[in-house]
Amino acid sequence: MEAALAPMQTGSGPLDFELFVSERADALLRFAYVLTGDVTLAEDAVQDALTTACARWARVSRADDPEAYVKRMVVNAHISWWRRFRRREAPTAEPTRTAAAAPDGAADRADAEAVWELCKTLPDRQRAAVVLRFYEDLSYAEIGALLHCAEATARSHVHRALAVLKNTLAKEGAEDA
Repeated sequence: MEAALAPMQTGSGPLDFELFVSERADALLRFAYVLTGDVTLAEDAVQDALTTACARWARVSRADDPEAYVKRMVVNAHISWWRRFRRREAPTAEPTRTAAAAPDGAADRADAEAVWELCKTLPDRQRAAVVLRFYEDLSYAEIGALLHCAEATARSHVHRALAVLKNTLAKEGAEDA
């Protein structure tokens, strides 16, 4: 068990990269999904990041934390994508809530899905800031560095996103009453 928790020893060979991918691919995909909100975009971001990482593996493997380095590459790949396609409109379905309480956790999953649907309506930078803050538990300074903005701007993105979510949930609560 301790071997799984210990930082991975890396070198610069192709086998080391394959080992890294086999051990970290699922975690990178989960991270990218939370970041992007879409399975296809998550897969594309991870693929772009791993393609770049493979070409630069000698440099990446020498980093203090190769996984964090690759995660930053995933974030950068996603930022590049939404900068190119940010003018596209992506209609989303209205979030739905289920009233039935099920002991198997279905209600909790439904609530989590409803919240995620709300998060998908946020602008890309705000959603990325919220994901990095609450999913990855990064500081505002780290978020600013990843999103290439000032720490205050990262705080602003998170604050505005939370205000929008709070307002939307309050409106839904008023409609349900």
